[in-house]
Amino acid sequence: MPASMTRSASTVQTAGRLLFSRFLFYLFTTGAIVVLTAPAFAHDAEPTAAMPQGWSYPLACCASYDCRTANTGEVLEKPEGYVIAGTGEVVPMTDKRVKDSPDGEFHWCARQAGLDAGKTICLFVPPRSY
Repeated sequence: MPASMTRSASTVQTAGRLLFSRFLFYLFTTGAIVVLTAPAFAHDAEPTAAMPQGWSYPLACCASYDCRTANTGEVLEKPEGYVIAGTGEVVPMTDKRVKDSPDGEFHWCARQAGLDAGKTICLFVPPRSY
């Protein structure tokens, strides 16, 4: 076999490997971009009589597990604000974390882990009765 044919076959193999490695790089990069830019969704509140279809907690309040309907007596309305019974945290009524509840129920969004575990992110409150 002539030397020129051996070199050209070697060149073709090297070029093929280069193209394949570039293809893998672009495939990986494209996949990473798709995963990292996928839309983020908030999770939904449980359906209630007032909202049989449920509703979605805002993304700013939760990370798909931070929010839930508060049990009776878990959030108390006091003169100083809303008191979270389990933690003793007081959330003033004028605090920006206090939101109107779409279904008339208390919903509590709190950090689930770390040093801030149990700290309120958002508190959805029903309309006040006079």
